[in-house]
Amino acid sequence: MATLTRSEFLRLSAGASAAWWLARIEASAQHDDRASRVASIISEYDAQGLHRTATEVDLRSARWLADQAARAGADARLDTFPVNRVDVRAAFVEAEGRRGEGLPLFDGGFTDAQGVTGRIGPPEHGFSIALVVLNSAGISSEGRSLDALRRSTTHRGIVAVTEGAHPGLSPSNAGGFAAPFGLPVLQVATDDHLWLRDLTARGLPLRFVADAVRTPSDAANVVATVPGRQPDLAPLVVMTPRSGWYHCASERGGGLACWLEAIRAVSAAKLPRTMVAVASSGHELGHYGLDRFLAARPGLVKRAAAWIHFGANIGAAGGTPRLQTSDDAIEAMAGEALANAGVVVRQRVPRGTRPGGEARNIHDGGGRYASILGSGPFFHNIADRWPASVDVAAAAKFGDAFAALAVRLAQAG
Repeated sequence: MATLTRSEFLRLSAGASAAWWLARIEASAQHDDRASRVASIISEYDAQGLHRTATEVDLRSARWLADQAARAGADARLDTFPVNRVDVRAAFVEAEGRRGEGLPLFDGGFTDAQGVTGRIGPPEHGFSIALVVLNSAGISSEGRSLDALRRSTTHRGIVAVTEGAHPGLSPSNAGGFAAPFGLPVLQVATDDHLWLRDLTARGLPLRFVADAVRTPSDAANVVATVPGRQPDLAPLVVMTPRSGWYHCASERGGGLACWLEAIRAVSAAKLPRTMVAVASSGHELGHYGLDRFLAARPGLVKRAAAWIHFGANIGAAGGTPRLQTSDDAIEAMAGEALANAGVVVRQRVPRGTRPGGEARNIHDGGGRYASILGSGPFFHNIADRWPASVDVAAAAKFGDAFAALAVRLAQAG
């Protein structure tokens, strides 16, 4: 074996050190570029307005996102579908000259413009209007705890005080939107709770109005394709929802930014496997848009090589991330990508547990998936606004990690 001189050793060490530093500098520059793109996407999305399905804001946002996907290197288009948009005409409770504005559950019944007048109290009191509380867990589970009460023949309406992580009104998603049922449920803000309890204690009547109509409309999924070199291979599918109740800066913004970063990375790498990326509307309506996407592509859930799901609150300030996966192998790949990006995700959903968000559609269909989502202090709240609700650096690291995971899964092996 040849022996290195001291000068040769120092020269080689210096070269290795320089290469290491150059690699570090290049990686840092790439991360800075990604953070800048992430910030731009989330701020633009937030500024568009309230992202409810099939509204003008929702459709404008779809066109904007399709353009962003095309700039990232995909063939992007809008995939429209019919939906009965809920248009709220009036939604409030009123007594003694005070009015509390609210929002009906979108998968329940509605009143007429006059509404219902009667006493309010806990369900066991048997009054015309039942008073309940939906805490953060109840909101996250789409108000399922109210299902039996909603089918009651004792009451004429339900008032649900929403006690989310942030004060105010934090609506539940409409898990039963495709088949609405039951009594009108009016969701109201935490500020109204003491007032409603006082009305109960004094036995005073309350006017309850949840006046809304269902209007035949169109919504759109954004479908972006990055063709692979071997089109016969099963595709990688990357998905994220793009609609919600309010501005949704942290709830949806981080996922959209990561979705675009995955497109950008796979497009640049020129990989064997085709990637299909879908950003679906109808999230707050029981994943209505994703259901339409899957119905038009029978067998895709199992046929796809893998699914990556970007769920709620990715990069939410003060949030806690959670990883959901279908099997040990893909969890190991996701964990490695997260570690390489400097991200720590301590919450892991136990194997076999039905996951949250759109990943549950893939789980129920027997598909393979890796899903990242989490909690956030502004979840489903109008205070979820750029920049206060967003940790851009964290969102960019998730973009780093899952762009790398997408590239790995789009390989032929």
